[in-house]
Amino acid sequence: MYDATHPVPRWSTGTMRRVAAETTLADAALRYANLGISVFPCVPGGKQPLTPSGFHDATSSARMVAYWWRRHPEANIGLPTGGTTGVVVLDIDVHNGESGYPAFERSRSAGLANGWGWLVRTPSGGLHAYFPATPDVEQRCWQVPTAHVDFRGDGGYVVAPPSRVEVAGHPAPYSVIAVARHPAQGLDATALRQLLEPPRRFRPPPDRPAVDCRPDRLAAWVASRPEGGRNGGLFWAACEMVRQGHADLEIASVLGPAAQTAGLPDREIESTLRSAYRIASRLTQAPASRPGPTRPTEATGL
Repeated sequence: MYDATHPVPRWSTGTMRRVAAETTLADAALRYANLGISVFPCVPGGKQPLTPSGFHDATSSARMVAYWWRRHPEANIGLPTGGTTGVVVLDIDVHNGESGYPAFERSRSAGLANGWGWLVRTPSGGLHAYFPATPDVEQRCWQVPTAHVDFRGDGGYVVAPPSRVEVAGHPAPYSVIAVARHPAQGLDATALRQLLEPPRRFRPPPDRPAVDCRPDRLAAWVASRPEGGRNGGLFWAACEMVRQGHADLEIASVLGPAAQTAGLPDREIESTLRSAYRIASRLTQAPASRPGPTRPTEATGL
């Protein structure tokens, strides 16, 4: 159900390409609005919202959109994802030598990511694949860092063409590179996440500390893990701290330094802790595991 501020968006396969062809960001933002597609301004050359409540302030009111871009003519265009605009986005990340393209191809081979309506090249060389949102079905945002793939649905946003972001000191655009010849189809985000991040099968270490032991004992145990048992030990200890009710930042502050002492690299530590917290939170139904909206002033890191 859409109110007067959020009328039904009028998308077609050519919408994004036509909007991207506008000569100014202000004209592009206004064209989105005139199609019933809610937008909001982001900082020029960046992704952070300029409005107090971020994507929650998005509107298709031509009057408000024109006002925003009169004040900030070089503002990038933020586009909420999910039910508000009728589109969801699969974000294929490319960063520091890592790439989400293999995971995207695996998803397409499995028949889970072939229904995109258009593809947008991001300034970093990554990809935004746009899909129609499934009517009356809420699909919250999620991330699979190990696959370098993010899903932007309800509670999130992306920066839309023809916005530009500074890369190596130069403005690089969000560019439409493909429009589907086939009718766009919805994305089963739950099935896709299960493909990219299957439930982790893990056998608890035989020499693990007693259940309900203090965090400092868990940290000492993690620090003593030998090669071959470090990652599994960190994963088990982090799951145990989640079960005890500790928050993610506390777990990282306790177990992160211990894992460094054991010899794990920082990237592996971060990935293991994130995976353990996400999986253990779901299993224990911890409050922090329930999906929630992206913080209004937080960029999505696309």
